[in-house]
Amino acid sequence: MFTGIITGVGRIAAIHDLGTSSSYGKRLSIEVPDGYLDDVGLGDSIALNGACMTVTTLAPERGQFTIDISAESLDKTAGLTDEGSRINLEKALRASDRLGGHIVSGHVDGIGHVSFFAPVGESWELRVVAPPALARFLAYKGSITINGVSLTVNTVADIADGAEVSINLIPHTVENTSLGGLKTGSKVNLEIDTVARYVERMLQAGMLTPSLTSPTSPKDTSK
Repeated sequence: MFTGIITGVGRIAAIHDLGTSSSYGKRLSIEVPDGYLDDVGLGDSIALNGACMTVTTLAPERGQFTIDISAESLDKTAGLTDEGSRINLEKALRASDRLGGHIVSGHVDGIGHVSFFAPVGESWELRVVAPPALARFLAYKGSITINGVSLTVNTVADIADGAEVSINLIPHTVENTSLGGLKTGSKVNLEIDTVARYVERMLQAGMLTPSLTSPTSPKDTSK
């Protein structure tokens, strides 16, 4: 589990094929800031642009670690095949950590694209179009994860090809995540709010039908 609070920005240093066809995945070497790997061990989970991955090798002396990503994960995510690109990193949540963002699973639900990104006053406005399958999970002042960053939806508008959400990015977020490098047309990884996922399931199962009367108390048979 994660919180959507980025703990470092890395770089995809190298990409190696794990096989000779598209049915094979890839091995990514990730370059990280100084000291980032001090508390990381083999098998630990680190989210890369919002996608939970497992550390397969460590080279702290070079400031690098590797992950193996399957062909299925490559097909369902964006931004993990561009050598040299900056990438958001978050270590897995510990039970003692503060939940500074919101509960994030590290499972990408879909790929969206940037429709607008420009400075507005001291901040930046980011608009992202989410695919139709995710549109019903997005709500005003709800949470969404974009490339691993926990963000609050300022507006949401249903459109022909899904839903467009508008988000305000403060300078700190632009400067300390890879979101500052986005541009119109950029593809981004999206994860919906975990609570919305369960509400949808309960609605499908008819489990949220409100009760019109309070539970009947047992009759008093002592008289």
